[in-house]
Amino acid sequence: MVSTGQLIRDHGADGGALDQWRSLAERGELVPDTVILTALHEVLGSTETSRGYVLDGFPRTVAQAEDPSGPHVDVAVRLDVPDEVVRERLAGRRAAGRTDDDPETVERRLQVYHSETEPVADMYGKKGTLRSVDATRPPDEVTEAILDALGD
Repeated sequence: MVSTGQLIRDHGADGGALDQWRSLAERGELVPDTVILTALHEVLGSTETSRGYVLDGFPRTVAQAEDPSGPHVDVAVRLDVPDEVVRERLAGRRAAGRTDDDPETVERRLQVYHSETEPVADMYGKKGTLRSVDATRPPDEVTEAILDALGD
């Protein structure tokens, strides 16, 4: 699995090429499409992917999804969680030491999600490749539902 968020945090923390974008992501903004696409090309080019791969957090914009140089998406999984549950969960992450989950950033992330990422889900829904998972259930049940969705 390749997590774009983790990719940005890891490469930003070590002074890598994504360092300049880490603060943007920490404020709840999206890293520019070209930066994410370039980083994914590097990771996927250096990783064994012949059996497939799972991308966590990609695509987040319609431009990323439609970019012909971007990774091909066979199945898109949307984790359905009401905004209030997102707020509660991220408050728990903040309490556990994740400093970029302050209330202002969480609200900004929700705004960005609704304006930039929901249209991606709509696009995949029209293509018939979207699978939705009720992510309010216990983690083991959500994991099983994701694996089932990917196996379709």
